[in-house]
Amino acid sequence: MLVVLLAAMATQTFSGSAALDDAVNLAIHDRRIPGAVLIVGHKGHIVHRKAYGNRAEVPQIEKMTLDTIFDCASLTKVVATTSCLMKLFEEGKFRLNDKVTDYIPEFQGGKSEITLRNLMTHFSGLRPDVPLTPEWKGYETGIHLACTDPPAGPPGVQHVYSDINFELLGELVHRLSGETLAEYSRKHVFVPLGMKDAMYQPPASLIPRIAPTEKLPKTGEILRGIVHDPTARNMGGIAGHAGLFATGDDLARFAQMMLNMGKLDGKRFFSPLTVEKFTEPQTPPDQPILRGFGWDIDSPYSGNRGELFPIGSYGHTGFTGTSLWIDPTSQTYVILLTNAIHNGPRPPMLPLRSKVATITAAAIGITSRRVSLTGYNETVVNLGRRRIVEHQGSVMTGLDMLEEQGFLPLKGLRVGLITNHTGLDKHGKRNVDLMRTAGVDVVALFSPEHGWTGSVDHTGIQDTTDSTSGVKVFSLYGKTTHPTPEMLQGIDALVYDIQDIGVRFYTYETTMAYAIESAAKAGIPFYVLDRPNPITGVRVEGPPLDEANTSFVGYLTGIPVRHGMTMGELATMFNKEKKIGANLHVVQMRDWDRGDWFDAVNLPWINPSPNMRSLNAAMLYPGLCLLEYSPNLSMGRGTDAPFEQIGADFIEGTKLAAYLNRRGIPGVRLYATSFTPTESKFQGVHIEGVRFVITERERLDPIRLGLEIAVGLQRLYPGKINFELSRRLIGSEAVIKQILATEDAEDIQDSYRDAIKSFETKRSKYLIYK
Repeated sequence: MLVVLLAAMATQTFSGSAALDDAVNLAIHDRRIPGAVLIVGHKGHIVHRKAYGNRAEVPQIEKMTLDTIFDCASLTKVVATTSCLMKLFEEGKFRLNDKVTDYIPEFQGGKSEITLRNLMTHFSGLRPDVPLTPEWKGYETGIHLACTDPPAGPPGVQHVYSDINFELLGELVHRLSGETLAEYSRKHVFVPLGMKDAMYQPPASLIPRIAPTEKLPKTGEILRGIVHDPTARNMGGIAGHAGLFATGDDLARFAQMMLNMGKLDGKRFFSPLTVEKFTEPQTPPDQPILRGFGWDIDSPYSGNRGELFPIGSYGHTGFTGTSLWIDPTSQTYVILLTNAIHNGPRPPMLPLRSKVATITAAAIGITSRRVSLTGYNETVVNLGRRRIVEHQGSVMTGLDMLEEQGFLPLKGLRVGLITNHTGLDKHGKRNVDLMRTAGVDVVALFSPEHGWTGSVDHTGIQDTTDSTSGVKVFSLYGKTTHPTPEMLQGIDALVYDIQDIGVRFYTYETTMAYAIESAAKAGIPFYVLDRPNPITGVRVEGPPLDEANTSFVGYLTGIPVRHGMTMGELATMFNKEKKIGANLHVVQMRDWDRGDWFDAVNLPWINPSPNMRSLNAAMLYPGLCLLEYSPNLSMGRGTDAPFEQIGADFIEGTKLAAYLNRRGIPGVRLYATSFTPTESKFQGVHIEGVRFVITERERLDPIRLGLEIAVGLQRLYPGKINFELSRRLIGSEAVIKQILATEDAEDIQDSYRDAIKSFETKRSKYLIYK
């Protein structure tokens, strides 16, 4: 009673309630639906809960009530079948990329490449449903037809919404659990969640509360408590694609649990990682359709998202007139249940579903967007592309900001400047020249890996002199990587100004960290002139660094490969977490947003290092460089596209490309290639390999790509790569063992997600920019 009372009170105060009432009542007036139950939840509270119109029109009128039980139709796919699979997945009973024949050996005669992932995303190539003629009956017959119906096309190529997919997945639940889908879903999902009226095959005692659906043409029987879907009905009412009956209140409890990332009433039902994995895009990267595992995200069937809920929210519809949409960003769900197919043909449900979602989203006030990409939640969709339009001129780097102040903080100090060829202002002028012109006494220069000009690609770089200013340049990639006390003699402050790439093993970061240590020991202040992270400041990905693997390519224990931080933010973290105690000053940028890719900031691209020649290469670099220390694997150095292709004398390009494309890696496609490096590994040797095409950078997961490459090479060419040689790049001994065991790349990523979350918590304390 208390729940109902609170819901009623909330309904009175929800600003969208009047418009929702008008929309549903108009649909009833126009005979689009006989009646409906509409429930809206927001931030843990039900804000709108109402019954409209009639539950039945024939043989007599019955008013719709809030406790009406509906034939959920295809909501069965996500509420029942997908949820059961989430439970079994957490128990390790299957892997998403396993073949269907691993569990249902008679499927397609045991000779199919279709995977469970293909079934759950509707990319199996199977037809929409099994034939209904000649007439047949029985669950086993239905499964036999699903197993033997010939595919209409190859898997992974085209999205075809297919009930066969979920008929097979319902049988998978049966075979893995030893219980029928009805039994397993009741025991492990519905009863634990308190979904009191959610069930298959409802008993006759509940019929007065069940919304009737269609009148059967042959018999004139009005279906009530018997599933409407003919295939599910032929299978006895229990199937993976249809057959579930439930109330709006049942679905509200389920939706709130999903919004709570697997928890309800203080009890945990699913791991938050499982909820995230099943509701983020899982379809092939070259396809415009976005579906999770079972869940719809952006497809021709997702009209119930409306016009304002963002891509990244998710839901499903049912043919009888049911729909559910869930938006994690605004913490909102919309449940619209009706029996639109009752009492004669009616217009499509899509306009009403869309209108209800749009009204709700507008009333809630959608202020941010969510896009799920293997391992993170981005706050704004395609923010980088939007920012290209919004920026008025360039982002102001730390150098530009200091220049705007006339370098006042450095006046009267003898400055040591750590920089290289990237230390330019927005007009292309060198920092050292700008400082000297402004009267700053630059007494020493320091250069990182690749030297003062950024063109050297070997170790042991010697000291030199800047030909323009005549100031000595000390190499921090030669005899020492730390500014020594001798180098710092006569220096009052160190200033760091170098463009980074945003990846842990890019040595400019450790050079900065070592210099901060030296400044602290010398008792002099350290200034960081901040610059953009070219691959955005929102993504945190990759194996966190083991303490045993800290080195010049990995300074701080626990830091992932892609940290999503600027150099100023990193400096602050290093200084605090390592207890360096430096007198640190970060000169912040202006107009940089965390979602900006480098092409959004209106600054010229200057190759930060000889082989980092494009933003595309920078996007791929976090994954490809994981194996950079392998002496018999080329990363494309000595070609026109370093870090955009790989190759080796043992690789068959077509074989490796086919394997990796089958893996469905988000945001990238591969094709076979061959090349002859002019330097570095395989110099002068023609080798085969693969080249990478980024199809959608917002979905690209470079670490997943790198792990897929590593596992693929171990599977296809076992023993050819010595992964231990790249341990300081990979950073994790556990991950190396998983690669050697050819574990699934997604499983490897899952294994360190808790460590990523821990780092994100730590990282949040040091973020400067929104």
